[in-house]
Amino acid sequence: MSTPVKKVPIHLQSSQNRLLIKNGKIVNEDDIIEEDVYVEDGIIKEIGRNLIIPGGTRVIDARGRYVIPGGIDPHTHFEFEFMGTTTVDDFYQGTKAAIAGGTTMIIDFAFPKQGESLLDAYYCYREKADSKVCCDYGLHVALTSWSDRVKEDMSILCSQHGINSFKTFMAYSFMLNDSELYSVFEHCKNLGAVPQVHAENGHIISKNVDKLLNKGVTGPEGHEMSRPEEVEAEAVNRACTIAHQVDSPLYVVHVMSKSAGFAIKQARERGVQVIGETLVAGLACDGSHYKNPCYNHLAAHVLSPPIRPDKTTPQFLMNLLAQDILQLTGSDNCTFNKNQKEMGAKNFSKIPNGVNGVEDRMSVIWEKGVQSGIIDPMRFVAITSTNAAKIFNIFPRKGCIAIGSDADVVIWNPNKTRIISAKTHHQAVDFNIFEGMECHGVPEYVIVNGRVCVDEEQLRAVQGHGKFVETPVFAPFVYDPEKLSDMRSAKNGTINEIELSNKLAKVSSISNILMVFKIHSLIDRTGAEGV
Repeated sequence: MSTPVKKVPIHLQSSQNRLLIKNGKIVNEDDIIEEDVYVEDGIIKEIGRNLIIPGGTRVIDARGRYVIPGGIDPHTHFEFEFMGTTTVDDFYQGTKAAIAGGTTMIIDFAFPKQGESLLDAYYCYREKADSKVCCDYGLHVALTSWSDRVKEDMSILCSQHGINSFKTFMAYSFMLNDSELYSVFEHCKNLGAVPQVHAENGHIISKNVDKLLNKGVTGPEGHEMSRPEEVEAEAVNRACTIAHQVDSPLYVVHVMSKSAGFAIKQARERGVQVIGETLVAGLACDGSHYKNPCYNHLAAHVLSPPIRPDKTTPQFLMNLLAQDILQLTGSDNCTFNKNQKEMGAKNFSKIPNGVNGVEDRMSVIWEKGVQSGIIDPMRFVAITSTNAAKIFNIFPRKGCIAIGSDADVVIWNPNKTRIISAKTHHQAVDFNIFEGMECHGVPEYVIVNGRVCVDEEQLRAVQGHGKFVETPVFAPFVYDPEKLSDMRSAKNGTINEIELSNKLAKVSSISNILMVFKIHSLIDRTGAEGV
């Protein structure tokens, strides 16, 4: 493990705060243009040709490269205490690896321990992360129970702490029942938050596990056998049905099967406002690992929902992304080493669930999506960055190359290749599920908040350089899509500080106005005590 790079004191910083990226092709979700990008003090200040810039500015020639928004991974689990152990990638190691792969923001999950309040879990994760993160981060908050106290904490997290998403579970010992899901989805709608769901039928899984163990099936192969894809699809359909009853949006995390993807397609056709996320593991792994006789190899691939043995699943899921039936990709980076995975050597249900992906997500998706001809570079940007920024209400600050946006920028070489290996990756985990995969698409430079943190493929991540990013409620992408046209900053020109200030104030006010309107509507219907 490398020694963390420390922050450079302000008095020693000079021209490193100014950067000109020349001759590249800027890729946003909706266009590709050939313009230069000027960055100063962590912000994109100018886009155009023949820009007049201050002396001493560093110049990077991006000829033959794409200039894309830094990736946003909406699904990570760093320093996560789960199934009797803790993930080996902490917030330093995990965000450093993210940057190495071209991701410049992650959104993790504040997960309350038994008896811990949501607020205390949030404070705990902020304390874990703030001093370690190399890039910006946000938080979802997991709901492992339902009560008036949980409901009150959700309101406080939304109004005072910059949280706009809450994850529920339909499996594991902390799953919620249908009535509780109904209440959570309804409350999220009133708050302007995004309800998320881990969709698997936990009761069926429990019965299947008992049946398999009684038959002597104890190895890792039992994991997928206990959670077949129809069990995932049933839960997806049920969650969508519940959300539809309260007219709530719904975000389904880690869609991993053809049946679950089809359930989302059907739900969208009936008018359910469902957002689908799939994982890089599901887009790249075809189930061939199930034939490997080695316990450690099999156990290293255990995650939930599992990688499917149907070899056509990865391309099917990529096609769903191409068709906008699924909208974004995460890693679900939840890493455990060999000795931790061996906790389930005699009982597959005890194997800690989780795999790597935060570092390799961008290159693998480029290889499986763009290089294969299924999606174009613009859709790649959408599913790895822009859509996450919109869903969690940080667009256009994040997720695009535009004047006034944060200078989270990747200079991407689409023709260069690299071979993925645990021997060379930057994560703490001792196994890589993409081992030996050759990928086109390499981040030659990664700029995080204006600082070059990957320089000609050399990683120079800075511990503590990242910061917590609030995710305001009532994201227009989710609650008021017509407002999105007002939010996009200019594509080229020179930044006008007054205009930018007015624009950002207007964007911020959209969420605030919607929040006030909803609160007054609640008061009108239920009285002040109902709120």
